[in-house]
This record gives sequence, structure tokens and C-alpha cells, in this order.
Amino acid sequence: MVISILGAGSWGSALAIAMSNVASVKLWSRSSNHVEQINLHRTNKDYLPETIKFPHDIKATSDFSDALTADLVIIAVPSSVLRSILNILKQESKIPDIIWVCKGFEIGTGLLPHQVVSEVLPGFKNIGALIGPSFAKEVAESKPTAITLASENLQFALGWIGKLKAIPNFRVYANTDVMGAEIAAAVKNIIAIAVGICDGLNLGYNARAALITRSLNELKELVISLGGVPETIYGLTGVGDLILTCTGELSRNRQVGLKLATGAKINAILDDLGHVAEGINAAKEVYALSVRLNLDMPIVDTVYKILFEESDIINSVTNLLNREPKIEFN
Repeated sequence: MVISILGAGSWGSALAIAMSNVASVKLWSRSSNHVEQINLHRTNKDYLPETIKFPHDIKATSDFSDALTADLVIIAVPSSVLRSILNILKQESKIPDIIWVCKGFEIGTGLLPHQVVSEVLPGFKNIGALIGPSFAKEVAESKPTAITLASENLQFALGWIGKLKAIPNFRVYANTDVMGAEIAAAVKNIIAIAVGICDGLNLGYNARAALITRSLNELKELVISLGGVPETIYGLTGVGDLILTCTGELSRNRQVGLKLATGAKINAILDDLGHVAEGINAAKEVYALSVRLNLDMPIVDTVYKILFEESDIINSVTNLLNREPKIEFN
């Protein structure tokens, strides 16, 4: 069995290490220098600690045609690049099974990854999104991880779960609610920015718990409005990923919030971060959705205004806490 990972960043590299337990793995990067470094030193120092070594049955390559010769292709690039990768894939005489791990919305169209896939590969059924609470570094270190393979094709999901079950400490669950899973995966990044701001302002654990819990109401409203299943919110792609991203120190979106709380500007934060923080674009797209669907999403609204309207952080947080009293579950 051959599995190709398209994208040699932190998550692509971590998945390559995990998948090498059950398959021969090709790890594609567009940079020949990057490929040479991985193959020579068996590390990916720009994305993972140098103590994490690549098994020798992982072959890094910059040959895209070679990478597409596989039983399964896992697309591990940012959501902004997903469409271009798919446009190349659709030209193949035999399209391999496809799983993507990117989250968030496509810039310009506001589409979720599964909607982009449906546009480029209409009618192709052997597809799914692998998402859930998982930091790349911990997966690469083979620490216990449970995530979801979301696909409308249940047999596809169960088939690949069976093939991947021998990966140590890596448990995959099936879910057919792709819409709900991807909405949750996108919104949790916005909430993580909010929690980072909360923690950066030293508002305390009580405030953090309240913020995470109340965000579930906003997530539920959006998932239901877009045709998702409410139960998904309480699974790995919902609560699981929300807790991890909001509280884990490896979370890039949480780091954005922490730095915003110090008064840093978003452009400077992103330059310093050096990696994509999906919650920023997600805040713009989800805010627009909430306005269009007439949904009450005060946490998303607050993050959006801090990011894009330069609202004062202290006043924004105060206004959020001073909203009119209401019944909890209404």
C-alpha cells in the first residue's frame, strides 16, 4: 500500500511518520532543497523538532507526478492551495482516493474544503476530511490521538479506518456529517483567538471556561443553519478540537489571541508566527455568514471587530461580558 502526503509542513510530516507504520509513504514538497534536506538528514527542522526522525520508508519527493501514484493521497496544504492541487489531480486518468486535512474557508469564495472538492471533482465519492484534536508534534511523537474521518461515503471512511488501525496510538472514527465537522473545525480557530485574548488579559480560568462553553451555542446555531448535525458539535471535531485549540500552548490561533492582548498588531503577529493561523480568515467568513443568516454570534462578532475594525480589546471584552441577561439555552 502506498500513501502520498502532499505538503511537507508540520502536519504533513507528522502524518507521513504515522502512516509509515502501515504503508510506504511519499512526502511531496515543491522545494527540491526541502526534499533533499528531509531525505539526507531524516528530519524536517523548519516544522518539527530535530529530535523527531523520519523512518527510512518515507521518501520525500518534489516530483508531483510521482507523488500522485498512490492508493491514497492526503492533501496537507493550506485551504488556499487546495483548489490548485485538486485541479491537477482531476487530470489523472485514475484519481486515487483523497483525504484532506486543511481547515477553514477558501479565500475569495468562502467555501469549505468539501465544497471546493465537490466543485472540482463533482461526483467523485472516495473522499473525506481527516480532522479533530491533533497537534502535529504529538502525532509525530506517537502520543495518543483520536480524530475523525468525515465522509458522506461511510464505506470509504470505514475502509480506510480499517487500513490505518495498526498505527500505534492513532485512533480514527468515522462521521458522515462533513458539513458539521468542517464548520466546527473552522469556528474553533476563532474561539481560540478569543480565549487567547481572555488569557492574555489574565481574566482567569472561570472566564476561559465560560467563553469556551458559550461558544458551543454559537457553533450549534451555525451548524444547524448550514445543514449539519448538532451531535457533531459534541464529538472530536467539535468539543474535542475546541478544547485542544483553545487551551494547548501549541495552538497558533491561541497564540494570536495572546499577542493581541499585549497590544500587538495583527500583521506583526503573523510575521512573528511564521505559519498560517486559519482563525483570522475564518473570522471574516463566519462573521459574514452570521450576518447573512441573521445569527447571534457575539464571540465571533467580537473577534471579527478586533481583527478587522481595530476595536479596542478592553472595551470589546467588557461589552461582551455586559450583554443583556438571557435564559441559558435559548
